[in-house]
Amino acid sequence: MSWGPGFFYYKCPACGKKFKYAQDMIPEFGADFGKCPRCSAMGTYVKDGPRGTDDNEYDEVE
Repeated sequence: MSWGPGFFYYKCPACGKKFKYAQDMIPEFGADFGKCPRCSAMGTYVKDGPRGTDDNEYDEVE
């Protein structure tokens, strides 16, 4: 049974932005996976898994 897409959740240590990447986008982003879409700093890992109750706090990187 699938619970929908999984995500990696991050918070940027430089600018404070909260963002997420879909797990299936790892090949698409390669070495840039996990980088902040605002300032390009590597994000600090928060958690991973399906959408949670705090999902709306994180912007999805596409």
